[in-house]
Amino acid sequence: MHLAATIALVIVSVLLITVVLLQSGKSAGLSGAITGGAEQLFGKQKARGFEAVLNKVTVVLAVLFFVLSILVAYLV
Repeated sequence: MHLAATIALVIVSVLLITVVLLQSGKSAGLSGAITGGAEQLFGKQKARGFEAVLNKVTVVLAVLFFVLSILVAYLV
């Protein structure tokens, strides 16, 4: 049981790191002021949907990470 929980924790950790790195930073909104309004009209809707999915996946992976961390600590 300990080995399975540890392997799951490593997998969730790698996925969480990947999802966090895929998200754009908070300063990414300044690019619209420099490049113009066309990017805001057409590109924002796709980014908003993709960002929303990434945010939800991040929350789920973070909860799994904490639960698995507590489980592994309890099993040791």
